[in-house]
Amino acid sequence: MYWIEVRHEGLHKYRVIKGNNRYVVEQKAYLQEKQWEEMWKKKKDAEKKKLERENMAFEKAQKKSLAEQQTLEAVSQLESIDNILVSTLEVDDKIDWDSLKDVSKFKDPKPKSPKKPSYPSEPDKKNYEPKFGLMDRIITSSKQKKIDESNKLYEAAMNDWRKKTDELTERYEKEVSAYEDKLEKWKEKKERFEREQKERNEEIQKKKEQYIAGESEAVIDYCDMVLSNSVYPDDFPQEFDIDYNSVNRTLIVEYNLPDITDLPTLKEVKYVATKDDFKESHITDAALRKMYDKLLYDITLRSLHELYEADAINAIDSVVFNGWVNTINKATGKNEDICILSIQTNKEEFEEINLGAVDSKSCFKNLKGIGSSKLFSLTPIAPILKINREDGRFVNSYSVTGDVDEETNLAAMDWQDFEHLIRELFEKEFNNSGGEVKITRASKDGGVDAVAFDPDPIRGGKIVIQAKRYTNVVGVSAVRDLYGTVMNEGATKGILVSTADYGPDAYSFAKDKPLTLLNGNNLLHLLHKHGHKAKINLKEAKLLMKESK
Repeated sequence: MYWIEVRHEGLHKYRVIKGNNRYVVEQKAYLQEKQWEEMWKKKKDAEKKKLERENMAFEKAQKKSLAEQQTLEAVSQLESIDNILVSTLEVDDKIDWDSLKDVSKFKDPKPKSPKKPSYPSEPDKKNYEPKFGLMDRIITSSKQKKIDESNKLYEAAMNDWRKKTDELTERYEKEVSAYEDKLEKWKEKKERFEREQKERNEEIQKKKEQYIAGESEAVIDYCDMVLSNSVYPDDFPQEFDIDYNSVNRTLIVEYNLPDITDLPTLKEVKYVATKDDFKESHITDAALRKMYDKLLYDITLRSLHELYEADAINAIDSVVFNGWVNTINKATGKNEDICILSIQTNKEEFEEINLGAVDSKSCFKNLKGIGSSKLFSLTPIAPILKINREDGRFVNSYSVTGDVDEETNLAAMDWQDFEHLIRELFEKEFNNSGGEVKITRASKDGGVDAVAFDPDPIRGGKIVIQAKRYTNVVGVSAVRDLYGTVMNEGATKGILVSTADYGPDAYSFAKDKPLTLLNGNNLLHLLHKHGHKAKINLKEAKLLMKESK
């Protein structure tokens, strides 16, 4: 199992993309980041244009025009919300697997070979031959002096020529050597690009074939792409979790719906010339609530339509759609995730519906969907069916914290009691968010000791917990094993709890991975946080273990 966290600070968007194929996960992450970047650019361009318009609106006529433009934009936003369902009916939601393949060319230009130098001409000795006069023929010493001077000038010219030639040759040889190095690196980079491109495309082709064969993971990845391709307003969360049961051919979707605060309310902007000011008009609270309820029904039906329409291999007989909203509980002031609607549909029955002419609420109710009559009230309901988290390895747990006091040396505890203690502590940690922690069958093999399930449909998931009652420094191998377990279990995170500390290599390996390392001090702090005290004495534990042997 592979996973990548993608986030966009500007849009306040976060998503964990998971799958059992690294290249498909990387491509999906790339496409998600690209989509968010386009959304961000669009948003920034809109803000820039708005600012430019405001800066240009010096005259009243311009300000009036600006108000009219903002009104048109506001009306367009409201209309786009109202048309969420019908707008998707003209879109072919099937995924083109070939569009996921990388067909780009290697962009780095090939290094240019250096030009051969233009060498200066070798000095011609004839040009340096002395010219003799009458006296030179009579006086031998005068003649010889001219000959010597001529030879010196010629030799100096030859030395200068040799020096320049050698310098040009040396420079050219260096340029050739540098070119050959660059060329070799360019070839290696090009070969690596083409090799990795080929591998990615082969993996995508393999995933396509797995989808055509109806393999569960491939069906989940495919449906994930279908919902990810659906275009919604930038402020909508558009986050979800998907599971597929190949036995009964049922797809379960846990979908994070927008909160009512994510909706636009502006309907008109007027320029008041007498006050040289803009006056905004917003839709009423009643209209907002009505729009919000319709939107949630529309998103639900739209998602069902997209999944069924995109089902190219007829792998899906039914879809369970659970709509969640992350909102602030006004009683506690804290954010909560609550399920406010749930529906299970049959493909054959759903495809008979004319979505272009239905009232979405009536259609939802006719399909036996569950939800409050007023969705804006955010009344929690129990989902019809949730993603299955059952695991046959789980066993009944027992309480340990009641027997723990200040004299209890955690490093010398019975190893099975220690695992149950860790389970208790994390159960208390997760209780506030409605999570649960289950302990696995005793094995002493360093595998999964406990599994936590965070109910958050988007950011939560399965968390692997391993307990190590160690008396020596924990090395990198234990952390590496935990990471392998996280991948094999398809978990979103791994937590390693030890009575001892970790070595530098262990911390280094865990960096930038979904791993948390808790040492003895962290464990004592966690214990104290939940009203219990104990101690960790590694020397004492070593002696006790030695004596027991």
